[in-house]
Amino acid sequence: MWNNAIEDALLKIKQNIITYPGQLPHITEGEKYEWGDNNDWIEGFYVGMMWLAYEYGQDPFYKEAAESYLANFKDRLDRHVALDHHDIGFLYSLSAVAEWRVTGNSAARAAALQAADKLLMRWRPRIGIIQAWGKEDDPENGGRMIIDCLLNLPLLFWAHEQTGEAKYYDIAMQHALQSQKFLVRGDGSSYHTFYFHTENGNALRGGTHQGYQDGSTWTRGQAWGIYGFALAYRYTKHEAFLDTSKRLAKYFIEHLPDDAVVYWDFDVMVEDITPRDSSASAIAACGLLELLELTGDSDPDRTVFKDALNRSMKSLVEHYATTGQADAEGLLKHGSYHVRGDRAPDDYMIWGDYFYLEALVRIEKGNKGYWYV
Repeated sequence: MWNNAIEDALLKIKQNIITYPGQLPHITEGEKYEWGDNNDWIEGFYVGMMWLAYEYGQDPFYKEAAESYLANFKDRLDRHVALDHHDIGFLYSLSAVAEWRVTGNSAARAAALQAADKLLMRWRPRIGIIQAWGKEDDPENGGRMIIDCLLNLPLLFWAHEQTGEAKYYDIAMQHALQSQKFLVRGDGSSYHTFYFHTENGNALRGGTHQGYQDGSTWTRGQAWGIYGFALAYRYTKHEAFLDTSKRLAKYFIEHLPDDAVVYWDFDVMVEDITPRDSSASAIAACGLLELLELTGDSDPDRTVFKDALNRSMKSLVEHYATTGQADAEGLLKHGSYHVRGDRAPDDYMIWGDYFYLEALVRIEKGNKGYWYV
């Protein structure tokens, strides 16, 4: 089942590369991507899929396609195009770091280090966080962190291991600790965002941007937390990060619907028209795979994690994947972007496609994503 799903996914990636040469996908509606320039936070996922495809089957077509985008990503850094946000890790871990890891290209390594330095510019030492969005003096977002940023930290941990410079590690570690303290609730659920006073650094309140309401648990945020804290543990060996990842995972699993693919928020009223978020389940699957690798056979949670992983991935493959739909541009149906904002509440999500493929190739062949050294 996994192999067939992967082969179908690889064909779709190849078709997109051929149909939209040099372009990158953006989220729209109507089961189509909007293809265009490198100016959003999501373009790295598409290039990361090419690297996964190449490593899985060694077809040079995917390698050549992925390599062709490096100059584009480097140019974006040089010109500072739409980089007033923290998602630089999403962009460059899956493009430049991935290329360096697979090919050893020194230009890719240099671009990735430049990206890490760009991300460091969002560090707010008075608060102890990497600011998520906007400029430093932004009245709404100047003291705001979000749980998504945990997946941007591996770029900094990687930069530390490459250079030996403590600043990368120290900032990533501090942000992870603040995320653990302020974004994770006592019951293992999570806030999407948290606000701090920009002048004195005092904690203000938890909130949401894409979730149902401030006190609810946005499922994609919970998934970011599962995977992000597990990766933070891998790099730091700080036991509390592993424990936090496991707590978030257990909450996620305990609130799964019957088909093991989540709705867009755990606290929203479920009706026939309530959107799912297949991308959240794909991210969580990668987090569970990471936890299974980090925990030993004697861990009491291992069976729970493995069962949930298998149920979720089986459901994604059988009921949410576009397997057999030759003209489909996306790999997973029924992802949601910003339901409350009525922005693509039920469609393809390129990050959902990426994490779905990452989970599949890790299950089938042991190949991991590009959050690693």
